[in-house]
Amino acid sequence: MKSDLDSIMQANGIDALLVTGPAQHNPAMVYLTGGGHLTNADLIHKRGEAPVLFHAAMERDEAAKTGLATRSYNLYPFRQLMDEAGGDRVKAAALRYCKMFSDVGVTTGRVAVFGRTELSAALPVLRALEQMLPGIELVGDPEGLILSAATLTKDAAEVERIRKMGQITVEVVGRTADFLTSRPLEGDVLLDDGKPLTIGRVKGLINLWLAELGAENPEGTIFAIGRDAGVPHSSGNPADIIRLGRTIVYDIFPCEAGGGYFYDFTRTWCLGYAPDDVQQVYQDVLTVFNTVNAEFKAGTPFVDYQKRTAELFESMGHPTVLSTPETEEGYVHSLGHGVGLRIHERPFSGAGASPEDVLIPGVVATVEPGLYYPERGLGVRLENTFYVRPDGTFETLVDYPLDLVLPMRRQ
Repeated sequence: MKSDLDSIMQANGIDALLVTGPAQHNPAMVYLTGGGHLTNADLIHKRGEAPVLFHAAMERDEAAKTGLATRSYNLYPFRQLMDEAGGDRVKAAALRYCKMFSDVGVTTGRVAVFGRTELSAALPVLRALEQMLPGIELVGDPEGLILSAATLTKDAAEVERIRKMGQITVEVVGRTADFLTSRPLEGDVLLDDGKPLTIGRVKGLINLWLAELGAENPEGTIFAIGRDAGVPHSSGNPADIIRLGRTIVYDIFPCEAGGGYFYDFTRTWCLGYAPDDVQQVYQDVLTVFNTVNAEFKAGTPFVDYQKRTAELFESMGHPTVLSTPETEEGYVHSLGHGVGLRIHERPFSGAGASPEDVLIPGVVATVEPGLYYPERGLGVRLENTFYVRPDGTFETLVDYPLDLVLPMRRQ
């Protein structure tokens, strides 16, 4: 949690953080500021002290909304900095950082750098900064030991923001189901204004409904039918026609407007009816989904449940990544991942999981077993997002039916 950040920094020998870039769609900046309409800013957090947010004068009111201590870039006039740097813009930008760091008392130590910016512009400035302030060492965090460790667990306010996104998500899913099941038919083809209904049309409506409810869809939506449903991250061909009896994998993962907290959710549907082979695959996924959910226990490494999931599927006769890592059918991915300001964050359950990826209280993560047979024209995935409560119990943040078949309404 954010309250653990200073102790995490100390444990990793970090004396300060530098976070740069906008306060929208920039997880590190959103985490430390709460977000807002800042097109470009710098935040310096000296360990043990409150962060200071540096901002453009035009955005002073937006900066003030964060509740942080703020300082305008006007305190460091760029024209003067350019004069001091002999007209060199890189040196001028580095000089401004020097003054900013000095003003918050950071002139020595290890500074971890985060944020979203144009690397080709930032790299020479940061190199110049290290030369001007030789007492500091700028470092990255490739192992996710600092901010990723802090965001591993969520406080109550963060959980409620994720839950609200979940409520918006299932509202949109419900609207999608109502729209699909109310379409007229021509044979097995769904119609919309007399024309075959396509994946692209449905996706357009999904985006509209999300916007109406105050959410964004920066990562897109997976709405895939038939063979595409059998390839986990095939987003769906916009031109594909929606027909009865074909598996539709509907994976939706929107976030708060401005790039805040995400939610992640998947259902698999067949409209009107489901063929027998689809019913069997779906039942296998549902059985594993229910079994793993019932066995979750706080304090267990997430990867243990990945192994359990694969073993269950193999006992049913499906290939998995446990015994055949290169398989492209059957169970081909990991069981789940953390959810927060990134759609995929710690804890992880797959091959890249670390010993720290444990389902401890405060974790928000997904559980999403699936089976995929693209050459058979089908795929099935079920996904909920859960919260490990302070008492160690597991709570599905938002409920929604797990039905495979959506009956079409009588026309």
